[in-house]
Amino acid sequence: MHAIQKILAKAAGKEKVQAGEIVNCKIDFAEINDLYLQTVYSFYEMGGKEVWDNEKIAFVFDHYSPAPTIKTAQNHKEMRAFAKEQNLKYHFDINAGVCHQVMPEAGVVWPGMILVATDSHTTTHGAFGAFGTGLGATDMATVLISGELWFRVPEVIKIEINGQLQKGVYAKDVILHILGKLKADAAVYKAVEFSGSYVEDLGVAERMTICNMAVEMGAKTAYMKPNHKVIEYVQARTDQEFIIQETDEDFEYAETHVFDVSQLSPQLAVPHSVDNVRSIEEVEKVKIDQAFIGSCTGGRLEDIEQAYKILDGKKIHPDTRLVIIPASTEVYQKAIEMGYVQSLMTAGATFAASGCGPCLGTHAGLLTEGEVCITATNRNFPGRMGSTGAQIYLGSPASVAAAVLTGEITDPREVIKEVEANA
Repeated sequence: MHAIQKILAKAAGKEKVQAGEIVNCKIDFAEINDLYLQTVYSFYEMGGKEVWDNEKIAFVFDHYSPAPTIKTAQNHKEMRAFAKEQNLKYHFDINAGVCHQVMPEAGVVWPGMILVATDSHTTTHGAFGAFGTGLGATDMATVLISGELWFRVPEVIKIEINGQLQKGVYAKDVILHILGKLKADAAVYKAVEFSGSYVEDLGVAERMTICNMAVEMGAKTAYMKPNHKVIEYVQARTDQEFIIQETDEDFEYAETHVFDVSQLSPQLAVPHSVDNVRSIEEVEKVKIDQAFIGSCTGGRLEDIEQAYKILDGKKIHPDTRLVIIPASTEVYQKAIEMGYVQSLMTAGATFAASGCGPCLGTHAGLLTEGEVCITATNRNFPGRMGSTGAQIYLGSPASVAAAVLTGEITDPREVIKEVEANA
């Protein structure tokens, strides 16, 4: 069996499972974000009275945080009341950040667990060797009542990534390149394992970026075997005992794809789909109106650091605007301590409270008709960040910073070379 299948087998109380089998699993942790008040309604409609375990459930207010409308304020009010009524141990209100960042920070994510959340990018937690997947409101209400849920055991695709990246190329470029080659339907209801020499030594932030976007190829879940950096991160934040499952040597993958990233250029997903990917040399120097660094894909400390290294001591182009939203308050505070925030604000950046911000097109920096944005987030379909008449380019935080410095799509390697020459 694959490690992912062993996780499901253990949670189902079985010695062995196989792809396609339906299993009923005990859930280790469940998270509901502020888009899903319907989960509370469904809980009561299904006869729920008390949640199955008030220490294994979290509410996270991140998509509409702070509340931008009266309706979303009402949603928050009702979810706060439920969290208080059910005495939930974990309730991350408007002062916390994006669910996929605050949960690992809080020590509720560990290797070998099953984590479900009302967010499609729950594949992020494959970075920790967990089985993480997104649910709808009805399934989540079932989990709140019973602590269990059924799954169809997925087939597993192996994506082996080898080589060492060139300066100015990052994990975001790697996953965009893979999406461009394999396309958005490559892994529908399958698990994706990322392995290879490039992955083996990756830090936690880069692992989260790659696993986050596995869902953009339709994956049910993603998986990376935890390395010492993951284990050190988890052990520093929780006393939870965990088991790292090993994939059997004779396991047969549904597919195997091998990538050598040693010669990879910075990549951009151009309008209007995440798998419409080109090398930055192939993209015209399009004028940029707005740039965004943030969200569960590109709002970690390492992402803000990429922008800082390019923009420190400079001014952004007068015809552009740069919005930065740290993925969590912890990230925000560390960015302040490191001097990144002061430097980037001096360069012309606008910071907003930790959360999803404009990534889902509801507040904190929307686009209007005809505007062009380059963003470190994960989706670029029409209307994702506001008007359906806007154009969205996806890239690494370094590509975002380089573009906002010049006012147009720019190869970050050129800017980094200039920065180092003047150092």
